[in-house]
This record gives sequence, C-alpha cells and structure tokens, in this order.
Amino acid sequence: MAKLASMSIDRNPQARQMGDESMARNLALQAQAIWPQEQALFDRYDLPVAPRILDLGCGTGEITRRLAERYPHADLVGVDILDGNLAIARRESAGWGERVRYEVGDAFALNYPDARFDLVVCRHMSQAVPDFPRVLDEIGRVLKGGGWLHLLSEDYGMLRMPRGTRDPDRFWVDTALPYLESIGCDGRIGRHTPPLLQQRGYADIAIDYIVVDTLRVPRETFAGILRAWRDGYVEPLAEATGRDSIDVRGDFNAMIDDIGTPPRYAVWHVPVVSGRRR
Repeated sequence: MAKLASMSIDRNPQARQMGDESMARNLALQAQAIWPQEQALFDRYDLPVAPRILDLGCGTGEITRRLAERYPHADLVGVDILDGNLAIARRESAGWGERVRYEVGDAFALNYPDARFDLVVCRHMSQAVPDFPRVLDEIGRVLKGGGWLHLLSEDYGMLRMPRGTRDPDRFWVDTALPYLESIGCDGRIGRHTPPLLQQRGYADIAIDYIVVDTLRVPRETFAGILRAWRDGYVEPLAEATGRDSIDVRGDFNAMIDDIGTPPRYAVWHVPVVSGRRR
C-alpha cells in the first residue's frame, strides 16, 4: 500500500509487505494508473533550470525516472528504507547516469543539510508511517525557502467499488482502516494533509484528485493494483481485525472481479497535496 518509513521497525511497521515482490508490481501499476494525470500538476512549480529534487520513499524508482525525464537538467536523489527496492531502482535507472542516484535513508532523520532541495516529492508513503507530521517537519528542514512539496497522500475512505454479494465500503472502513490504525498509521491521511501544511506555514496550498477509475484507466491495470494489495496484505489485515484470511481474500477477489467486468464501475480518488515553503 505504500513505501518508506524509518530505520526503526517501530517506524516501518509494513517492512515485510514493502519488501514483497507484490509491492514492486504494485508500484509499477500505480505509476501507470496515476502518472498520466499527475504529471500536469508539476506545471505549477516554478523550478530552476537545474533543480535539486528529492523523491522521498522512492521505492523502485518508478517516479524518480519519470521526474528525470520531465526535468532533464535536474539532480535527483531517491531515498527509501529497503535495499531490495533500491537495487531494482538502480538497475532500472542505469541509463540516467550520475544525475539520478539512490540512497538508503531515514525519513525521520534525513542525511541532508538544511534547505537543500527545490522540490520534494513524496508519494504513497504518508499512510504507511506512524507520526507522519514528524516526517513533514524533516521535509520542511531540507526544502529551500520558496521550494515545493508534492505529496501524494492516500486515503482509504476514497475507494468506491460496486456492491454485490459483498459490501466493499465496509471492507475499507472495517478492515483496511483498522489495520492501519493498529500499526499507528493514518489511513485517512489524504484528507488530513492540507491542515498539516497550513500549520507549518506553507503557501499556495492546493489539493487535487487523481481519478483512477474504470473509464480513465485500463481495467486490468486497476484490477492489478487490487491484486497486488491482496497478495501482500491478506494475512496482516486478517490478523489485525480478527477476520478469517479466506474471507478477506474473498473481499479482494470480489472487488477485482468487479473492476475487470464491464460495464461495472469502480473509482479511487487519490489526493495530491502541494504547497510552497515560505
């Protein structure tokens, strides 16, 4: 469901899921579904010709590489907690040369000086770490005055699937959100993020919604995201909520079938919050 945390297991409660092959698959599918709409949002950031960009929680570098293409003179660094993800990122990014590099890092204590970056991109991470406001404070430390934060902040109350023999709304509210709460994470962080930026004095705060649905995104891509979540998360979801894992898998399979079956409609609104550091 997301990516980076910290060097401490208490700050990285989804370490096993983040390192599973299903996560690499999920990150690739999410990029295919989200980036075509998301990339236009970067037009609002008035960056230098050769900006310094941090991709925090970069995972396998899916978006780091897209940023390198969008900003051909940028110096980019992708930071993640997991060596396995970074090994994939380095292999897939070899053609970009020295201006794209990857480092193991702690989002709660970044190894960079103050006011280092013109743009910090942080995607699919805010709902995966406990005490995300502390990460925001660290982002603010390394972001230049006038620099921009681009934050894709998931919210598991914003997925809507058809109701059949199972109620998918209850799944997200009664299974996914309690699981995240049980490990100290905020599964509704998307809607909670704009006030966090306001409290930290950001200017030009905006929230946009990427619409991942069965009209804009290929059904197989959308279904693949749910399939990857299923493959990585059935057991921890069942354990956290006391449900039978077969039943949790059944919920996932019902949603996957609905997404893949025309003309049924499903939608995931993905919040993207941005702001300029004063």
